[in-house]
Amino acid sequence: MTRWKVVCAYDGTAFAGWQSQPGGVGIQDVIERRLAAIAKAPVRIHASGRTDAGVHARGQVFHFDLAWRHGADRLLAALRVGLPPTLLIKSIRLVSGDFHARFTAIGKRYEYRLFLGHPDPFIRPFVWALDRPTQPDLAAMRRAAKILRGRHDFAAFSAFTGEEREDTVRSLRRLDIVRRGRGVTIVAEADGFLYKMVRSLVGALVAVGYGKLTPEDLGRFLAAARRTPAVETAPPQGLFLVRVDYPRGRGARASLSRSSRADG
Repeated sequence: MTRWKVVCAYDGTAFAGWQSQPGGVGIQDVIERRLAAIAKAPVRIHASGRTDAGVHARGQVFHFDLAWRHGADRLLAALRVGLPPTLLIKSIRLVSGDFHARFTAIGKRYEYRLFLGHPDPFIRPFVWALDRPTQPDLAAMRRAAKILRGRHDFAAFSAFTGEEREDTVRSLRRLDIVRRGRGVTIVAEADGFLYKMVRSLVGALVAVGYGKLTPEDLGRFLAAARRTPAVETAPPQGLFLVRVDYPRGRGARASLSRSSRADG
């Protein structure tokens, strides 16, 4: 068996998230069905992480094991056959057997897109439209982002299900707010993210922008390390998984593989 690393992109609007679903409507289900048709046997894929329903990706990474003798280019072509137009296999390459899309990753980059006003229908599925009488105070949002950057316990900005718990300390290397026209992009880079952490950070920053919270409130939430109803979760459609980073020689950055560059 040979291990393959794959980079894919998808419009998450019509999918029930990444994870396999009983009705077979997860992105994982779609890809595994195609791999099963190629291999004539079930093939399990393992992603860098799960994205929720409605969340998009430009550089999601997954791996699988498959005995294939015809080269990466032919496997890429075969894997693309029959996929919905909202799902693109960008690149595929051989990796060592100890590579793991999730556990080998050393960081991720997400981008969240806001729109100030009423967007046209061609971008609405990909933004959180803030169609309000006043615009958010971006300066206050940037002050709050500065407080959030660094290594902290982000339990207040995560959501857990059932009895699942995990280490909630993360290093948030970047949290920038960039405006271009009526579009605002919040860029987040970290060594890893908790469940719904990015959307919670965005929700809190937007609340600061509209005066519902202060930058200092976010600092207090961090210190308390407990989820509070004051932190709302931003809607999924504005969120994009942009890139997954790996150590050199262990898959490199998803966005730097040859096929990814060619597909732009």
